[in-house]
Amino acid sequence: MMMIYGMLPFMRQTLPYNQMSHDSGWNWPSNNRVGKRAAVQFTGKSNEKISLSGELRPEITGGPVKALAFQLLADEGRAWPLIGGDGTIYGMYVIESFKTTHSDFYADGSARVITFTLGLLRVDDSLVSMFGDLQKQGSELWTKAEAAAGKLSSGISSAVATVGGLSL
Repeated sequence: MMMIYGMLPFMRQTLPYNQMSHDSGWNWPSNNRVGKRAAVQFTGKSNEKISLSGELRPEITGGPVKALAFQLLADEGRAWPLIGGDGTIYGMYVIESFKTTHSDFYADGSARVITFTLGLLRVDDSLVSMFGDLQKQGSELWTKAEAAAGKLSSGISSAVATVGGLSL
């Protein structure tokens, strides 16, 4: 698997891409000043976009039905996680655009070649907002596990004491 968006994987049998473009930006608005260079101020990150493009050959790779699956997913208007095959978590993305071009046709009018470009727009603020503070979550889980282990230990001790006090 090359990548997965929501529940739809990118791989040879579905929608294999051969080019990925990742566009990040930062906002630096300026304010003109008399006799001086304009003053600029950093106001945060701009939109983050990923564009995937590739070519489908229906006899080898996915065909029009696989492309339609992405269009139906876009119609839902929901954000989905984008995760690379190497484990890279890109964030939560929505489908902003999906373009297909059909060419080299069979006698029945179906295309031998379908090129596509999928435009994704990141909608989460950061991975911290997506997953929360993982260190804090881990610390809370550790505290709960210690508390559960303490209860289990005291429960076993009282059960052993009860059984030990009985004459069989």
